[in-house]
This record gives sequence, structure tokens and C-alpha cells, in this order.
Amino acid sequence: MHVERSFSIAAPIDRVWRFITTPDEVGPCMPGCQKVEIVGPGKYQAIIGVKVGPIKTAFTFDVETVEERAPEFALFAIRGNEGGNASKVTAENTLRLRSLGEAGTEVSYASRISIIGRLGKFAGGVMQKVAESQSDQFIAAVRERLEPVAAPAAAEAAAAETAAAEAAPVDGGLLARLLRWLTGLPGLFRRI
Repeated sequence: MHVERSFSIAAPIDRVWRFITTPDEVGPCMPGCQKVEIVGPGKYQAIIGVKVGPIKTAFTFDVETVEERAPEFALFAIRGNEGGNASKVTAENTLRLRSLGEAGTEVSYASRISIIGRLGKFAGGVMQKVAESQSDQFIAAVRERLEPVAAPAAAEAAAAETAAAEAAPVDGGLLARLLRWLTGLPGLFRRI
């Protein structure tokens, strides 16, 4: 199976590199990650829970950095097995980062994955969909941790709009209440 994705993050390349190549940081972004442990230089172990069709299980993965050219390229070798060796996974993952200047960083990764055992029976479409779904969740989690939070700025703008509406020189009747209510709506939706 082959999985390939690219996405951009509104963060500088050095920050993205440090985050993605630090197991303790990136581990919680992996769907189902229960534990990440650094076992040596360039080596770590992760326990990741997965659900494929009717099967819900956990894999222990050994990850090794094979090659690294900071902050642009890394190659990882991954071996994992399900408890009792019911399924085994091997993978080779490449990571590429490209600076987009002020716009941030483009992240590209590709994985060649081999699965044998009981989960290997789900080859093809089912496993591809599971991998794509996990990739989407991973990307969302990485963005959530790395991209600047826009919520405080939006809250400040909403407060300014509400204050301006309340200070507007209109009569104190129905029109004034309606205007205050309407100008408060954008702030309400930003808070949700």
C-alpha cells in the first residue's frame, strides 16, 4: 500500500522540523497513539491503537531514523506487530519540508506499507481508506499544535464591534436593540 500526502502549515520550517522530528511532540498527533518512548538516538517505540472493520487492536511500532537532512528531509524505517504477532507491519516513510517563506511550510510525506496477517486480509480499499482517514486526523492535529491561534484576535474584534454598536447614537427603542443584537451575532458565532 502507498500513502502520499502534502499540506501546508502556517509556521516556519525550523519550527515544523523540530516538532515533526520530536517523538514526544508528534506522537500525540497520531490517531490512536497510546504511548511514545525514546529508546535511543534516532529510535523510538510507539503503541498505536487501530480499528479496521470489526477488528480493534493495538500495534507496537519500532521507528528508526535512517537518514536525516535537517530541516528538509528524513527517512524512517518502521516495524510493528500486533500482540501475539497476528499482524505485522513494515513501512518506509519519507518526510520532506519546503519553506514557503512568510506563508509557512509545505510538508510532504510518502509511506510504502506492507501488512501481513489478519489485517492484511483487509488490503486494498479498506486499508487505504483507514490510512487516508488517519492522515486527515494527523494533519488536523499537527496544524492545531503548530499554527498560530486566531481566536483571541477574533474575540477582540467581536468585543470592539459590540462596544461600537452599544455606543452608536440611535434612539433607545426597538431600532437600537435590534442594531445591538445584529452587531453581536458575528461575535456569537466566533465564540462557538
